[in-house]
Amino acid sequence: MAIYPGHLSIAAAEWDAKQGARKFALRYPATADNDLALNPDLHVSGQTPPTFLLQAEDDRVDNVNDSLAYYVALKNAGVPVEMHLYAQGGHAFGLRRTKLPITGWPQLVETWLRTIGMVSE
Repeated sequence: MAIYPGHLSIAAAEWDAKQGARKFALRYPATADNDLALNPDLHVSGQTPPTFLLQAEDDRVDNVNDSLAYYVALKNAGVPVEMHLYAQGGHAFGLRRTKLPITGWPQLVETWLRTIGMVSE
């Protein structure tokens, strides 16, 4: 499960590089959409485990495009993936109960785990 993931898109990797997190230039195709292309340091293959992605669109720490970039890479590699995006919830909402719909995410994970056979009925 990747809950409010970050640093997955080229744009995020470029931001990291500007902050000094990386000391070398990123190499990626000139035609890449920096917001929706996967960080070239991440390698997704058919061996990548099934993934559950969850994020709020109003997350001010990690852009929702990181989840979208990873989702596309997983789909392209044939990896089973389920993604849930919520309009509100911010970052680091965790298991804290709120009035927002995102509060129900743990039940979605449980259903997903059953669906892929990781948890029995």
